[in-house]
Amino acid sequence: MGSKKTEEDKYIAARKRKAGRLSFLFRIMWLVPIKKKKVVFACYEGDGGYGCNPKYIADEMIRRKWDGKIVWLTHDVTREFPAEIKVVKDTPWHTAFHLATAQIWIDNYRKPYGTLKRKGQLYIQTWHASFGFKAVGLYRGDKFPKIARIVSEWDSSLIDYIISNSEYCDKVYPKKLLYSGPTLRVGSPRVDPLINRTDEERRTIRKKLGINSADYVILYAPTFRGGTQKEKKKVETETFTIDLDLLAETTAKRFEKNCTILLRLHPQLAASQNLSVYERANIKDVSSLPDISEIMTCCDMVITDYSSCGFDAAFAGVPVVLYADDMKKYIDNRGDLMWKREELPFDIAETNEELMQLISDFDEKQYQARCRAFMSEHGVVEDGRASQHVVDAIETFI
Repeated sequence: MGSKKTEEDKYIAARKRKAGRLSFLFRIMWLVPIKKKKVVFACYEGDGGYGCNPKYIADEMIRRKWDGKIVWLTHDVTREFPAEIKVVKDTPWHTAFHLATAQIWIDNYRKPYGTLKRKGQLYIQTWHASFGFKAVGLYRGDKFPKIARIVSEWDSSLIDYIISNSEYCDKVYPKKLLYSGPTLRVGSPRVDPLINRTDEERRTIRKKLGINSADYVILYAPTFRGGTQKEKKKVETETFTIDLDLLAETTAKRFEKNCTILLRLHPQLAASQNLSVYERANIKDVSSLPDISEIMTCCDMVITDYSSCGFDAAFAGVPVVLYADDMKKYIDNRGDLMWKREELPFDIAETNEELMQLISDFDEKQYQARCRAFMSEHGVVEDGRASQHVVDAIETFI
């Protein structure tokens, strides 16, 4: 008798059956012709709103008065989008129809397993990070689940170009994203607003968030916790340990300004927490806002653990400190991090005491020098015009 199937094997079998049904839907939709200049966007598997790299590519298309149809697939159609975008509920039927009939696909995450692409379509994968802390793909070693590899290989086989911002990304993509095709080394669209931010934009966003224009603003953005992901994705919901009140007090003393802290948790984690217990006059929950890049344009510092937003901020000259109080547990679940501590330009704290000491001793000149050296070493290209470069490439294809 054969060996008993594991829960992982059963889950993979179910996913394959679901993928087969989706592929069948695509083949039906192929009866409808491709519509020239129709562009379909998706963000975080439909869970994201108007944000990340796709947002800034769409903004550039709108700025150029794109004369084709722009569609955005999302699970929550009540979210706010520009009037120029047709917002469509992300269901298998809608996904198959709109992707099958679009000339251009733009996504920052993996396409649904079972998606099919036909001749004459262009798929630009922006991914949702350039540099990152977390091990991804084959870098996870034996922590890389079978289903994640299957889905990654399927999606990568469809991609025409992945956006890159560096020699480093070009080098790691084959192992990180299981993709060895051409890249568009143009920078990160979502970093554009950070590089190009003006004092007026900072004031506008602070006013929108109810923050005094003179405050020192810190964004605290811990990353996704998803266990080993061998089966259905889940988010760990432990309460974070950072002492926000002490952080505000320490920061105010160091920079001689009132400190406001913006708290942004992963949406699923935020949904499981009563965040009102953390809110004060100077601690604000911004977890429900769709675009972290817009939030960061008004910040003076970013504190994260393993979120790629730390690299985004650094590439735009924003100070970053890492607070990772569960590093050993995180590595046990996810695999080794992509970087050794000494390779990073960031200071790292594992306790509140260490974090407060780093804030008290923070030297911005030394930090900026480390970031410049890091970017030079890895061939980083961020000129604030990545979105323009991507749309230029799309127009060339059309």
